[in-house]
Amino acid sequence: MISTGAMSQLAEPAFFKTKTYDFGEVVETGGNVDYDFVFTNLSTRPFRIVSVNPSCGCTTPGWTKEPIAAGGTGFIKVSFDPRGKPGYFSKTLTVTTDADKNPVILTIKGNVVDKKSADAELTVAMGSLRLKSNSFALGKVFLNKPAIVQEYKIQNGGTSELQIKRVQTPAHIQVDFPKTLKPAEAGLLQLKYDAAQLGKYGFRTDQIELVTNEADSVKRIAVYATVEEFFPTLSAADFQKAPVLIASSYALDFGRVRAGTKSELLVQLQNKGKQPLLIREVQPNCTCLTVLLDKKNIAPNETVTLKILFVTEGRAGTQNKSITVYANDPRNPVQRITLSGFIEQ
Repeated sequence: MISTGAMSQLAEPAFFKTKTYDFGEVVETGGNVDYDFVFTNLSTRPFRIVSVNPSCGCTTPGWTKEPIAAGGTGFIKVSFDPRGKPGYFSKTLTVTTDADKNPVILTIKGNVVDKKSADAELTVAMGSLRLKSNSFALGKVFLNKPAIVQEYKIQNGGTSELQIKRVQTPAHIQVDFPKTLKPAEAGLLQLKYDAAQLGKYGFRTDQIELVTNEADSVKRIAVYATVEEFFPTLSAADFQKAPVLIASSYALDFGRVRAGTKSELLVQLQNKGKQPLLIREVQPNCTCLTVLLDKKNIAPNETVTLKILFVTEGRAGTQNKSITVYANDPRNPVQRITLSGFIEQ
């Protein structure tokens, strides 16, 4: 059975690369923040945006008014006013077109903070070193795009000069840093993350070590990133030819099994497109799962079997696991298959 979620996403004439945007921290007195949701017309005829209805008056929408030609692009612009709205927010926009009776739901979210809170952000202490967090979250990074660079503010919170002697990193991460910081002096730590050099997909955790002149000289900072493949906006004709990954099921139930047994589940992966489908990686979220795939290069209309082995030894009760499939399907390059069941002792 093909999941209705996957089918509806493929059927939408207005294809959005993303339907959710996180503004992160927004300063309450810093003015409006804006974002453009860009979409492509995947249908064979022009259509127009009929209406965009926000869930809150604090969200002002704008959009492409003229008809969008087949293969053309348009936008939905959202402007959020944070004044008088401290704390976490999540707002939606309901987009209706004359090509589809089903509306598209777009979401913006973030956290509104006051300026004082934003300025007093270096609250994590590692000896004299002050940071906003003991981890750096990069979000999505792409294997086929240039390395990304992020800057992080650091400060010497001690009474003596702080020297950063060296920084130890994995090969795909480079760090530029101030060699010395006087008491109360702030500086920028610049982190460069090269996903192409890493060459792996999915959620990744790394660690960098700053070695200073203090007694507790080693400061360890975690680096989180989700590595994916970037797909540029395609024309309607190119989308019609592109590979399409469809799984026979996106939710598997292995039922009730006794601890110590091995459960085997099978999923059929089919290429419904007109070009070869390349499975980049199949990534379980647990060492208890082993995946075996017939082949990773799937011809148009070909189906291959994904075998999933679940080792239940040492586990008990309700289980919820997942497997993420990364492929060159430009519509749905990242697809998740969930597994659930109950292990009896």
